[in-house]
Amino acid sequence: MTQYDSARDQFAQWGVDTDAALAQLAKIAISVHCWQGDDVRGFERRTGSSGGGIQATGDHPGRARTPDELRADLEFAFGQIPGQHRLNLHACYLDTDQTPERDELDLSHFTPWVDWARDQGLGLDFNPTFFAHAKADDNLTLSHPDAGIRDFWVEHGRRCRDIAAGMGAALGSSAANNIWVPDGYKDTPIDRMAARRRLEQSLDRMLADPLDPAHMRDAVESKLFGIGVEACTIGSHEFYMGYAIRKGLMLCLDMGHFHPTESVADKLSAVALSVDELLLHVSRPMRWDSDHVVTLNDDVLAVAQELVSAGLLGRTRIGLDFFDATISRTAAWVIGTRNMQKALLRALLLPMDQLRSAENGLDFTTRLIVTEEFHDLPFGAVWQEFCARHDVPNGQALLGGLDSYQRGVATSRNA
Repeated sequence: MTQYDSARDQFAQWGVDTDAALAQLAKIAISVHCWQGDDVRGFERRTGSSGGGIQATGDHPGRARTPDELRADLEFAFGQIPGQHRLNLHACYLDTDQTPERDELDLSHFTPWVDWARDQGLGLDFNPTFFAHAKADDNLTLSHPDAGIRDFWVEHGRRCRDIAAGMGAALGSSAANNIWVPDGYKDTPIDRMAARRRLEQSLDRMLADPLDPAHMRDAVESKLFGIGVEACTIGSHEFYMGYAIRKGLMLCLDMGHFHPTESVADKLSAVALSVDELLLHVSRPMRWDSDHVVTLNDDVLAVAQELVSAGLLGRTRIGLDFFDATISRTAAWVIGTRNMQKALLRALLLPMDQLRSAENGLDFTTRLIVTEEFHDLPFGAVWQEFCARHDVPNGQALLGGLDSYQRGVATSRNA
């Protein structure tokens, strides 16, 4: 009897079918973010723009410097992750010899990415880039008092919607087009309402043209506060939740964009009553939005359990959002994505029918006993079986492969 056979039997005693859980996990695509691979620098052929509060710390050797290097790193990383997934691309990661401004972008500037994704069997998601640009230096874009600056960013957003729709049509997989802006004030503003009205009007203009949801769905993403906008974030959670409900958009919940004592897991079922689809950015906010690599911690486990218990897997797109330049960037992708999968697997292996029955009967003692007893079951053996079925390494083999690749890119890119 193998370790997996033993684990399967132990879970079966609780009425849990491990094979069914593995089959369901294999269908869950996670959108891996491109910006971990180069420290959120992008490939625009211009200099002099600000970071807009986006900062990756560290200088680990081997950073991708070109689109080809980034794609090579991604290919390696995806090869260490079980299942078939997606790539989340920011607009500043264009791949072209031209030098278009952001309000001039079109799908042709991303053709190599579309061709590569097709060859790899990946779906693509997209994000307008409203930061790291001279016209975002005031930390105001769509809500800027200057109509000309607002017009620039509205056009950028329009073009990014078209690009995302083009990607979705080309790949036969609807792209999530996620809208986040850094807009806010460092010190206490006098007129928050005026800024929020400008943001609302800009979004209305940007989203005015209906696009086929089979090709693209828009999402809006809130934030609690950011560097340089400590006093007021114009696109707050309340602003975007209301806007998403009114406009029929996806709402993006980023695990780093709330107060540290707030639970994103708790928000999922509450928001799902009012929006038809959710977008998750899974991160690890050690100190607020510090975007550490995802670990298998309580917050991630709680999010995964809520997705399963509330029946939201079919209505939630799961993406990642972290960037750490103190460690191997490819290893960060692999570790973070696999940890999200492990959290989902643990949730899929819970005896939900028994737990719901106990809870509905107000038998909270049984609920507590069962959840605690499940900590002792051999989840690791089931995860190892999942990796084996998808022909990806585990344990020492995973460590050796990650180390070997890192040594190779560190040597070739830092010579």
